[in-house]
Amino acid sequence: MARYRGPLCKLCRREGEKLFLKGNRCYTEKCSVERRKYAPGQHGQGRGKLSDYGIQLREKQKVRRIYGVMENQFRIYFHKASRMKGITGEVLLQLLERRLDTVVFRMGFALNRREARLIIKHRHFLVNGRITDIPSYLLTPGNIIEVIETSRQIQSINESLSIAEHRGIPSWLELDIKNYRGKFVRIPTRDEIQLPVQEQLIVELYSK
Repeated sequence: MARYRGPLCKLCRREGEKLFLKGNRCYTEKCSVERRKYAPGQHGQGRGKLSDYGIQLREKQKVRRIYGVMENQFRIYFHKASRMKGITGEVLLQLLERRLDTVVFRMGFALNRREARLIIKHRHFLVNGRITDIPSYLLTPGNIIEVIETSRQIQSINESLSIAEHRGIPSWLELDIKNYRGKFVRIPTRDEIQLPVQEQLIVELYSK
């Protein structure tokens, strides 16, 4: 499947806010959004007011970029959410939060979702005792995620975990840093998913 290979900071600048795609760099003065507060490209500083459709589109693109999924995959998530019980926009975000790469990032095994996808594909993680190399694998409450024994000396994983100790992890997850193990306790509520997005705009976009 295709994936975005360009500069991550350009995505944040296009949305006009930090999407925290590069981990710790986003918290420093090197952040591109802080240095250049306008959209990328030749006409970035002269963009006019967005239409209602444009606002809805930008919200959808923002969520796609935060979670690192392509358009067709995102559409599949939306249609799946629309067939499930609950508020469609909220269920959509819950599905994205259940992805293995998102949970690995949330637990602190990686500094960002891109890094999480990489180490998952390199077969460094077990889910319920079995090696799982699919970043989009959907977790269910009670699933156990752990780093395989031979990968526990990887520098990037240990550096990320040391940062996670200070940053903390979400309440719907449990983390045992000493044993490189975590648990997906429950599906988060919308209030617990602290993202600067208005998911209702995405629902309106796909409902047209």
